[in-house]
Amino acid sequence: MEFPVITVKPAKVETACLVVPVFKDGELLPTAAKIDDASERLIGQLIERGDFDATLANVQVVPFAPGLPAERLLLVGLGERAKCNEGSFRKVLDATFKALVRLPIDEAVVALSDVPVPERANDWKARMIAEATWRALYRFDDFKSEPAPASRLERVGLLLDESGDAASSERGLRIGDALGEGINFTRTLGNLPGNVCTPRYLAEQAEQLGQASAGTLSVEILDEEALEALGARTLLSVGRGSKEPSRLIVMRYQGADNDQEAPHVLVGKGITFDSGGISLKPGADMDEMKYDMCGAASVLGTFKALAAIKPKLNVVGIIAAAENMPDGRATKPGDIIKTLKGLTVEVLNTDAEGRLVLCDALTYAERFEPASVVDIATLTGAMVMALGNHATGLFSNDDDLALDLLDAGETAWDRAWHMPLWDEYQSQLDSNFADLANIGGRPAGAVTAACYLSRFADKYPWAHLDIAGTAWISGKEKGATGRPVGLLTQYLLDREQDAKIETDT
Repeated sequence: MEFPVITVKPAKVETACLVVPVFKDGELLPTAAKIDDASERLIGQLIERGDFDATLANVQVVPFAPGLPAERLLLVGLGERAKCNEGSFRKVLDATFKALVRLPIDEAVVALSDVPVPERANDWKARMIAEATWRALYRFDDFKSEPAPASRLERVGLLLDESGDAASSERGLRIGDALGEGINFTRTLGNLPGNVCTPRYLAEQAEQLGQASAGTLSVEILDEEALEALGARTLLSVGRGSKEPSRLIVMRYQGADNDQEAPHVLVGKGITFDSGGISLKPGADMDEMKYDMCGAASVLGTFKALAAIKPKLNVVGIIAAAENMPDGRATKPGDIIKTLKGLTVEVLNTDAEGRLVLCDALTYAERFEPASVVDIATLTGAMVMALGNHATGLFSNDDDLALDLLDAGETAWDRAWHMPLWDEYQSQLDSNFADLANIGGRPAGAVTAACYLSRFADKYPWAHLDIAGTAWISGKEKGATGRPVGLLTQYLLDREQDAKIETDT
């Protein structure tokens, strides 16, 4: 995709389709007004006659544009001006590009830079436009014998008004372009079936990212023999019932001027299929357990974005990958396993396997002496019950880190909600026979899962993102969402900015 910034006068834009936003009351923004004046008040007449309803995200193609070099117009409703915000802008973009990718066009120009989004400048709007383009272009039909025809759209120009900052808009488009590709990469990994996307496949994807990074990303793969020698027995215990071997994937992005600068670490849960093990899940909707590696996929997608944006900071990605299946070698309820940290765990439920692979990965992260560690996991159904599909659950042992992640989520419009991690919950993990149990009962299940992980993250600032409700959607339109690649990438870009400010002062 190409995302050029267009700075010609609105009435002189040559394009196959010019996107024009309109408020519900018919008020035209400055750019739209100039387009309207040059087109014999075509837009105004359509509104006055009731031929276009500018309800939020309503779109209408006008197949001609008198007085304009544009071949057609796409009118898009902004709804009420008083309600214009980040969420409504995203809805407008999704509706716009959903319509554009269906048109028989190769390129389009969008006149959306002067849409008033409170406290958001042109660079943010440009970034959202590029991301929305990639979302609309996404298709997953790799396994269909007759895939639907691909969209012809290859170029989306951003038309700037007179007050627009071309340089910041270009940076926003560049970041949005990289994020869109990273998000779609994450979606594809999540949507792949479990017989294709195995722990070894995830390792191969990491290696391919490393090979394509021109030396900025190195990759190390620890196989089962190396994990046994390391002492990562809880990770290995999860995959013991599967014929697919487990892997620990370690990626290192070195972008800081100082190679010794403490890295920020992302840890992803990579259960490529979760049957529940001996604690077998119900059969209904078990196909969706291929999505249990979306934490790992989001780490890979974030690294893909980092390789394109090239921020000046160091980042480590750790993916604990396994397949949770039942057989005669599988871990049983009641088994006690020694973790890499040295703590023993009584496995009361083999379907609480994500925390078992993550606890060894979190201990492994200590060797990097990290500035921060964020783990990402489709960890608990309790999180879905608590927050639904809109917000990611955020737990942390460091309030500053939690606030940084919350802020990043607001900027990326990939939002999270801060959940409690109080000592009062820890006693639910008490075990009669081991240092701790892997579940804490039904009450506050998402919290006690985070409490379990916190026992292995006491050496550094740590946060846990439970994405069980946000990593994919169910139902007729089911599929991976690519979240929280936007949040994670923004968090890292913010840390780069913080480091720059600190250096300058």
